[in-house]
Amino acid sequence: MPDDAYLLCAEDTAAAFVFDAAGSTLCAAAGDGGDDDDGCCSAVVEEESAASIAELIGGEAQYSPRPDYPDRLRSRSIDPAVRAESVAWILKVQEYYGFVPLTAYLSVNYMDRFLSLHRLPQEDGWAMQLLAVTCLSLAAKMEETLVPSLLDLQVEGTSRYDFDPGTVGRMELIVLTALNWRLRSVTPFTFIDFFACKADPGGRHTRCLIARATQVILAAMHDIEFLDHCPSSMAAAAVLCATGETPSLESVSPGAAVSWCIGLAEEGISSCYRLMRQLVTGNVQTRVASTTMAAVNLCCSDEVLSSYSSSTSSPPPAKRRKRSPTTAT
Repeated sequence: MPDDAYLLCAEDTAAAFVFDAAGSTLCAAAGDGGDDDDGCCSAVVEEESAASIAELIGGEAQYSPRPDYPDRLRSRSIDPAVRAESVAWILKVQEYYGFVPLTAYLSVNYMDRFLSLHRLPQEDGWAMQLLAVTCLSLAAKMEETLVPSLLDLQVEGTSRYDFDPGTVGRMELIVLTALNWRLRSVTPFTFIDFFACKADPGGRHTRCLIARATQVILAAMHDIEFLDHCPSSMAAAAVLCATGETPSLESVSPGAAVSWCIGLAEEGISSCYRLMRQLVTGNVQTRVASTTMAAVNLCCSDEVLSSYSSSTSSPPPAKRRKRSPTTAT
């Protein structure tokens, strides 16, 4: 066997059965309904697909960080603020280049799995930034058709450090070795198409359910509490959130969602769903507060302008002149 063959990832056959999560996110701009949705759902919701999904659920734990990782973040053995900065940077670059959501999620997944196995130097934050760049580079190579150069990937002005390609390349090899070259991870995006079709058997709102669930999953990446939940529970909870926001769809309880596939756990879905509802409600309240503040500022501006207009109709009061400082001669 040629030496090149050893560069191929030896992964389980189940790991190759992954829905096209990248394509599903294109529905963000789609309207409700359409004949294409019916065909999608009828193709996905088949017995063979359900069996494959159940197999993926059974093996998803091996693509997650070590079980003690969330507690190490809570105890600040690993700085959660530094992790949050890295997640924010990854999402910023993902948006800048228009990468698919799966690329961002995989980047954070690689980063968390690596941190659960290895400690990084804490001083100045350069090591964490190097890890974030490395994980995004690997994820982009896995999912994107066009990948920026390593220098261009480090978008100017987004971080304190810039790393040369050789440094990032060496770090890529370290990360690949730590992850045992298992980059084709099982993620929530593996399941959301299937679960969305289960929540909307008619297929009228499926694409929009997927789009909204994708937004919720990306927002959840910031919060370390979601690290306690497996990808399938996150996907099911995100679809439940999306379903609850769609008036023309009947809401689905976590207990009912368990019937979508063998291997789902009601307790896990319920716990994750509660967290996601808090996340979504918090974001809505923040947006409402921002909108209200903007309206208040606008009203204040209008009042100031009105007051100024009224005052200009009468002669301005006499002003006292400021004394200029005397200049020494």
